Amino acid sequence: MSAPALAVAEERADGGTTTTHEPLPLERLFDNRAVSDDKRPGRADFDGAGNSLSAQDLRAAGWSPGSTLDLDAATLRWPERRPGQPDNVRADGQRVRLRGAGDAISFLVAATSPGGAAGEVSGSGTVRYADGSRSAYTLRAPDWRGGPLATKSVALPHVNTATSGQLDEKAKLYAVTVPVKKGREVRSVELPRDPGRDADLHVFAASLRAGSPGWTGSWSASPAGYTDMGGWRDRTMRLVVHTSAGGPKARIRLENTFASTPVEIGHASIAVQGEGAAAKGAPVPLRFGGRDGTRIPAGARAVSDPVGFSVPADTNLLVSIHLPGPVAAAPVHSQAIQRSYLSEEGSGDRTGEAGGGAYTASTSVWPLLTGVDVRGGPGSVVALGDSITDGVKSTEGANRRWPNVLARRLLDQNEVPRYGVLNHGISANRIVTDRYPGDGVSTDTGGVSAQHRLERDVLAQTDVRTVVLFEGINDVRWDTTPEQVIAGMKAIAQRSRERGIRVVAATIAPCEGYHDCTAEVEARRTKVNDFIRENGGTFDAVLDFDAAIRDPERPQRMLPAYDSGDHLHPGDAGLRRLGESVDLRKLAG
Repeated sequence: MSAPALAVAEERADGGTTTTHEPLPLERLFDNRAVSDDKRPGRADFDGAGNSLSAQDLRAAGWSPGSTLDLDAATLRWPERRPGQPDNVRADGQRVRLRGAGDAISFLVAATSPGGAAGEVSGSGTVRYADGSRSAYTLRAPDWRGGPLATKSVALPHVNTATSGQLDEKAKLYAVTVPVKKGREVRSVELPRDPGRDADLHVFAASLRAGSPGWTGSWSASPAGYTDMGGWRDRTMRLVVHTSAGGPKARIRLENTFASTPVEIGHASIAVQGEGAAAKGAPVPLRFGGRDGTRIPAGARAVSDPVGFSVPADTNLLVSIHLPGPVAAAPVHSQAIQRSYLSEEGSGDRTGEAGGGAYTASTSVWPLLTGVDVRGGPGSVVALGDSITDGVKSTEGANRRWPNVLARRLLDQNEVPRYGVLNHGISANRIVTDRYPGDGVSTDTGGVSAQHRLERDVLAQTDVRTVVLFEGINDVRWDTTPEQVIAGMKAIAQRSRERGIRVVAATIAPCEGYHDCTAEVEARRTKVNDFIRENGGTFDAVLDFDAAIRDPERPQRMLPAYDSGDHLHPGDAGLRRLGESVDLRKLAG
């Protein structure tokens, strides 16, 4: 039975009245107990079968009662309830007080069903605005036991049971967003109706995602896996990143994606790179909520406070991060194509040092750091892709990826806005299937699928205006059908356009000569490219990257002048050609 609400009379169009309910804060609607203490598991019953989440596991993940969680750029608060107290509401048409403006509503949710059989539970709800208008939405919640790991916010290692002790089984929670009308003040949200006797849709928290007006993304990278760091302790990373747009203020974004435990950030700083690990001038310290460091819960992110640091466009920065440790594993972007620096273990906080002498080791990955934003500017373009977008086979440290080329072209013109360009290419990534499963320490850094990472890597990015989708070669090489790839592209386009993001698709480049680019693969690639070119309005614009670098005499292969030598990845010249082939007007519409 749902929690009571305040009854009021609402006038109908025919002049009569209907009894409705005044919106209430979500916490006043809680009617289900999901979390139990390991010693008293019978005091909660999340799924109607006596099973529940472990309070100890939640605390170990950094999800303590009352914790603030930044999940995909939305601030959500884990219920401040003791184990065994009501901590979530089973959706059944309740009206929730939720006021403000933004680009989406984020719900912290999970579904329950017998044995996790439902997989996903969905229902339709209504958003009500201050001007009296409404919009409908569909909320889809994966099952807490049977749902995917790839899209979860956190996975806990156990399930508590009332009769069988603790099970070694993953329990998952999800942050799911739904679109709202931009620029309109939200007053309340009506939850979906009860999905039926065999399933429930549970809501733990809800908030408006405010977006990031007034900021432009200058640099970004996608978490591609969760790798063993060898037990780092008390050392400082000095990561080299290359800007696109510049601005008078800066902030950084850190993400503890795929993790099961929190990570401690001691101090952080930002500087323009001099030579190697040395900075030009004293690094500028960064703070988090007014503090020197921060603790990032499993699956969450942290954004530093704005700092008065003038970020030059098209320039290398040094972002230094002190990890007090121990750090056994961390989310990484594996193909940085850039040398960064590490101090020795036990060497302490070196974030404030201008000199590079303390940085005696190097790394070719970017751990934890996922973004640098600048104040002002027109917003951002996201390049969503695979290894070709990532810059594999380009010259290390030279910033010759095609998104770098595109960023310089935007800076050097006045025809369209000078967008920041955010590179969200992941080597080995696919549209349809996951390479990395989305949980646990792994050597695979091919990322979860483009569809599964879309929320984090596109929709939640800083003031994103346009996404360029250039992906699919890994799908067709690994036996995914053209129909599946096309369906995935359509889903990405639909979800992006629902949020007001312009969608530009690029045709898949040729790869004849690579060891697995068979005639069958070529047939699949051709079919997908035929769809992209015709597309029937699925995309707002198309870039013909295939035509830009193929050999006119043998169009199933890359022109040798553009080939890195492996016949799959363009070299520097080929990547430059891709970046130069972009009609900039297609980015802005």
